[in-house]
Amino acid sequence: MATPSELKSLVRERAQRRCEYCRLPEGLTQTSFQFDHIIAEVHDGPTTPENLAFACYYCNTYKGPNLAGLDGETGQVTRLFHPRLDRWREHFRWNAGEQVALTPIGRATIRVLRINHPDFSAMREALMQAGLFPTD
Repeated sequence: MATPSELKSLVRERAQRRCEYCRLPEGLTQTSFQFDHIIAEVHDGPTTPENLAFACYYCNTYKGPNLAGLDGETGQVTRLFHPRLDRWREHFRWNAGEQVALTPIGRATIRVLRINHPDFSAMREALMQAGLFPTD
């Protein structure tokens, strides 16, 4: 069983020190990154490597204990992006600083996590232009 410190290190390094939802690199914001229970503890999600994601404060705050959200295109309840089960590139791409959804999961995730708030999109675009934000 990993110690809490070892678990945090594993999750941080696996995520390449960036938010697993919006891809913001750690250190480019003044708020601390957090360890998100993908399946929240309130839903009996365990504190294990398979259920933890590295998340920026904003994504983790907006995600909260949510497991799903509405797909704005279809109005259907749709599960959120799961960093351990889903591949980011299959659900999202970039258009300048805007994160674009490619699937219902992507649309629900962007909506619930408010990933394309105008301030965040503008910040990402400026960081991309400066070569400080990964576009993969």
